[in-house]
Amino acid sequence: MAEPKPLWRDRRFLVLLLLGFSAGVPLPLTGFVLRQWFAESGISLMAIGFTAWIGLSYSFKFVWAPLLDQLSPPILARLGHRRGWLACIIPALMLAIFALGQNNPASAPELVVAIAVLVAFLSASQDIVVDAWRIEMLEEAEQGFGLAAYVWGYRGALLAANAGGLSLVGFIGWDGMFAYCAALLGLGVLAVALGREVPRLPRPGMSWGGRLREGVIEPFADLMRRPHWATILAFIALFKLGEALAGIMTAPFYREMGFSREVVGGISGGFGLFAVLVGALAGGFLVARIGTGRALVLTGLTQMLSNLMYLLLLQFPGSVPMLTLQVGVENFTDGLADAAFLTYLSSLTARSFTATQYALLSSLASVPLRTLGGGSGVLAQALGWHSFFMLTTAAALPALGLMLWLLWRMPPARSGQ
Repeated sequence: MAEPKPLWRDRRFLVLLLLGFSAGVPLPLTGFVLRQWFAESGISLMAIGFTAWIGLSYSFKFVWAPLLDQLSPPILARLGHRRGWLACIIPALMLAIFALGQNNPASAPELVVAIAVLVAFLSASQDIVVDAWRIEMLEEAEQGFGLAAYVWGYRGALLAANAGGLSLVGFIGWDGMFAYCAALLGLGVLAVALGREVPRLPRPGMSWGGRLREGVIEPFADLMRRPHWATILAFIALFKLGEALAGIMTAPFYREMGFSREVVGGISGGFGLFAVLVGALAGGFLVARIGTGRALVLTGLTQMLSNLMYLLLLQFPGSVPMLTLQVGVENFTDGLADAAFLTYLSSLTARSFTATQYALLSSLASVPLRTLGGGSGVLAQALGWHSFFMLTTAAALPALGLMLWLLWRMPPARSGQ
């Protein structure tokens, strides 16, 4: 009997690496990179803060997730359901990113924002399909290794599009940088070509009412049958609140502190990437040792306190060592928190409704960034940097209080958390 193929030689994990890369490329282009572009174009802090709303698609992707799950792709359906949708979405996303770079926020900010909204919508749609395909193509015992392959691809894309993209602006301009990022999505097309569609169970003829009930109503009803479901959803929505408020303002803050785009991109993308990966490994170990719920409290506390590093950097403007320390601490604690948080979201997802429920939960996690984060520019301008970062630190307290209450009402021995 032939020995099973080692996991690292399984083509599915290469596909997941490429899919993670494709999913990660667009995110900085509607986030940090875009805000850096706006800051260099002389856009006000208030307007830069409002750019958080560009990514509202990530918060509401659960609205059209059932459509992508239930309806066949309009073209290229012969590739299969997931591959067919990605073969439609990724080329459209490449064109939208390229078009974004052909405009200038200094002269046409409204058009730039409109195209960025389209990029975010297509990127969120790609995430829906990729997450569903990722879960379907692996058995339960393979999910951890598959998620690791996906995350490494995703983080590699953040490095290539964020630090890599910003470092190229001085040589090829902003239009060339966006063209470069559009080309990076060719790896997503390669993933579609290399991947194999997972056969879907044949379904008997079903009315639209039946499809609506199965694809939309049942996944949400299943979540609402959980004990303390409203508190759980509130915790998910608030867990990233402090990080969201601070993160929107990092680009203009670093610029005001005297750091160039090349320095910020190099430290954030290089050392910052290393720190977040180490943090994620440490977070996974912590979850295994003390459980998900307790790990969420501990890592959430460290994530909250890391915001105080901005206050330290405020005392040393232009200091590269202090910037490196601040970026390292922030990214390490983010990695810690993300490991626990991702495990928690996965534990809440029912296998029968994975695509829609995961889209809903991950959407809720981005709500603070895409909604309340839009007012961060107003707050920073009105309060000043010192009071603003004190506020972002305190903003993490409500979520920590909710998790402590959940641990009290559902102890780990009973809840499995």
